[in-house]
Amino acid sequence: MSYYDHNGHSTMLTEPNGPALSEVTPVSKKAKTVIKETETDDIDALIATMEIGEATTEAITEMEEGITEVPIPAAIPTPIIPFPKNRVYGRYRALLGAFELELRIDTDGPGPLQKVSGDYYQIIGQTKSYFGSFIVDSLTKNIANGVITLTGIANTTWATSFKKLKVSIKQSPIFQPLAPALLQWFHATTNAPGALYVCNHIHRAFRTVRLEQDCTAGVTPFVSYNTGSLPSGGPARILSVTDAFKEAGVDMINAGLGSVVPMVNITPPADRWSNAELHRAMIQHFSLYRPVPQWNVWLLHAYEHEYGPGLYGIMFDQEGLQRQGCAVFYRGIGGLTAEQKRLQLYTCIHELGHCFNLLHSFQKNLAIPPKPNIPNSLSWMNYPQFYPGGAAAFWSAFPFQFDAVEVAHIRHGFRNNVLMGGNPFRVGASLEETGNIFEDNIENHTSLYMELEAKKSYLLGEPVCLETQLKTSSNLSTQVMSNLHADFGFVTIGIKKPGGKIMIYKPVTEMCAEPTYTVLNASNPAIYESSYIGYSKEGFIFDEIGNYQVKAVYYHTDGSRIVSNTLNIRIKSPVTAQDDAAAELLFEDQVGYLMSFMGSDAEYLQKGNDALQLLVDKYRDHPLTIYAQFVRGVNAQRAFKTITADKKLYVREANYQSGEDMLREAIEKSKGDKGLDNISLNQAMQILAKTYYREGNKEAANAVAGDMINYFSSLPIKEHVKEKIRRQSATLFTKE
Repeated sequence: MSYYDHNGHSTMLTEPNGPALSEVTPVSKKAKTVIKETETDDIDALIATMEIGEATTEAITEMEEGITEVPIPAAIPTPIIPFPKNRVYGRYRALLGAFELELRIDTDGPGPLQKVSGDYYQIIGQTKSYFGSFIVDSLTKNIANGVITLTGIANTTWATSFKKLKVSIKQSPIFQPLAPALLQWFHATTNAPGALYVCNHIHRAFRTVRLEQDCTAGVTPFVSYNTGSLPSGGPARILSVTDAFKEAGVDMINAGLGSVVPMVNITPPADRWSNAELHRAMIQHFSLYRPVPQWNVWLLHAYEHEYGPGLYGIMFDQEGLQRQGCAVFYRGIGGLTAEQKRLQLYTCIHELGHCFNLLHSFQKNLAIPPKPNIPNSLSWMNYPQFYPGGAAAFWSAFPFQFDAVEVAHIRHGFRNNVLMGGNPFRVGASLEETGNIFEDNIENHTSLYMELEAKKSYLLGEPVCLETQLKTSSNLSTQVMSNLHADFGFVTIGIKKPGGKIMIYKPVTEMCAEPTYTVLNASNPAIYESSYIGYSKEGFIFDEIGNYQVKAVYYHTDGSRIVSNTLNIRIKSPVTAQDDAAAELLFEDQVGYLMSFMGSDAEYLQKGNDALQLLVDKYRDHPLTIYAQFVRGVNAQRAFKTITADKKLYVREANYQSGEDMLREAIEKSKGDKGLDNISLNQAMQILAKTYYREGNKEAANAVAGDMINYFSSLPIKEHVKEKIRRQSATLFTKE
């Protein structure tokens, strides 16, 4: 690679740690000696130079001031009282040639991890760009003659032979600033010296992040909690969101709290937030937002998600860039009791932890590449109810901290694996090799088993919805989690593509909900859920013609892995020109977001909405048009909230007539072998019935509810499923 010096002359450079940068410049204005040539160990020479410089300066100062030393008569020696030394840790910075180094030393501070890491930036002209990161996980530490020396082998994001690292720091008294950290690289096999950096201390924190917080009217956002209010496993202290991250080594600067978004003349259910509205709100309302990776994050304190009070928090993503915003919902966590304040603190830190690319403790295997799960972790990222012994055991032992693995990631993870808007969620969240997540069990002593169902074949571009069924083979009652939708993370879905690549479905929106439970027994032998899995954070999944294999794993409450059958799905080639044109419209990237969000009014998804409308207008009789009508119909019949740049909330009222027309047509077309699967069709009929009811047309609402019972009763499905649909119909309007 080439770079340009600040004077505009180009020179060849292979890496920021190689010998091309080993020329040493003065380290202090006081120093009188400059090393002209590279020594065997430049750090020792530099330290000696610094000491000579200091002594020379003191002598010169005495001569200039005319101070004459007077011999002191022999007497009893005065005892030397050593001054306490500075603790050496934090963030350092250096500039050498075209490279800027940000160095993190973690050996002597609160909860030291005995690691050194850093990020390199390349400066060309008036621009600076990220070059790469390194970490030394295993350090050798030595203190001699007042100098701390750290040595180890670095893991780097760029190919290099200069992997050996040596850092030396002269100890300084507490009343003086920290001395510079001298970092030198060496060749891994020959020990030839590489680049030498003189790094000045800039901050005690390992990272600095700006946090912007906003809240909706009627919500009192969390401020702080005294961890001694209830029994716990850590010392009692007052913790705010910023304090909790400070303990992890992050200087989280509160960039704003108290910006209240008014919610005027909004009646239920329009007061609940959808994923699409949250996604749009972050883009419009997050004042620090930029369409680039940056150390900024947004937290919205809202009242309720449309899922209900069981959803405590959610991390939602910007189109293309991820992990920049999250929200917490006070319908489930609000209140003034100690338990409620504790839950508010936990939920805020948990969701922000996702923005740092931290996975749930029980889902570390979903990292790319995977790492072992830690279900017994006493961490912000665990679910209390999943801890061995349950929630009570978790809270009584919880120290209100991240675990050591997570702290290492936050402090020392490669920059783009941690930075908001950097690598996608889960990517780079660990350093382990890929594991066999979907390996079949050799033995299964539970009564549970999982089955997957879907259509055997799909048109190219047709949204793929997967039906997950959790069943019991026993007449005895077994309590299970009923959150089988893929977006909640309790079920992991893997897809093997025609070329052999294995993908894990990663929802566009990561939803953190309190698990709901049900009992499986003879009268209720199975539970069902349908999940749209055609689009994930990595884009469209079923975008190639050929045969796919789908498999899933459900994690039972006792930690058991319930592995599903392997489902085969075939994506067919387009036959007609209309097939090809319709598929092209549905493969518009923004359509993937609209399918995941069930529609949106966001202006940055307008191209996707235009594609769906064109599909309806131009190819109304094509089988793929059903999905456009369904998504557009769902979005039209609900109100849509938009937060404007001037902190006002605008509500687009529901367009019942438009929504009814599109939903009704999609439902009628799906009463057969084509169109929506049975679970999605049931959902569409419930939405249409509620739409009529909210509009005041109770006769039409009851007619749709009756039609739902009649249609599904005529199908060759299990009797307990029919009974469940009858119960749904009977209670359909109780909350309206």
